[in-house]
Amino acid sequence: MARWWRALARAAGRYPWPTNVLLYAALFSAGDALQQRLRGGPADWRQTRRVATVAVAFHANFNYVWQRLLERALPGRTPRAILAKVLCDQAVGAPVAVSAFYTGMSILQGKDDIFLDLKQKFWNTYKSGLMYWPFVQPPKPPLRMRPASLPLLGTSWCCRAQAAEEMEPRHERPAP
Repeated sequence: MARWWRALARAAGRYPWPTNVLLYAALFSAGDALQQRLRGGPADWRQTRRVATVAVAFHANFNYVWQRLLERALPGRTPRAILAKVLCDQAVGAPVAVSAFYTGMSILQGKDDIFLDLKQKFWNTYKSGLMYWPFVQPPKPPLRMRPASLPLLGTSWCCRAQAAEEMEPRHERPAP
């Protein structure tokens, strides 16, 4: 295990962007599979592929660029600098990420109204993220890879989405 982790760290240092994309795909997929397993239903691999697609197409790239931008705009590791980065991330980055997740999933699921899930679940997902991410972010390194949160990343998105789904009343679409 230690050898594998060192190889991953070397690859991340040498090729940070592709490594970031692969890790996001793996962690989002694992998070979705874990959520399905915890629900007790059969595995829906098409759903897991959709989650991985959104992670690869948007989240990995957005977060890589966003974290670099934050580090350049708000350099430093002092408590004040870290707090500023966390607040900026929660105020700007999180709404973009949540919106992209629900919209991307709706597009991949072929829904007629690609913004319906976003309208129904955005605020609960965003609020549940505000209870989680600010406490996980400060111990993380500011750039690219975030080893402290990697085990939580994939499951957190799926759990946030699940929490939003459970808190939000279901609005069924009228039959055409």
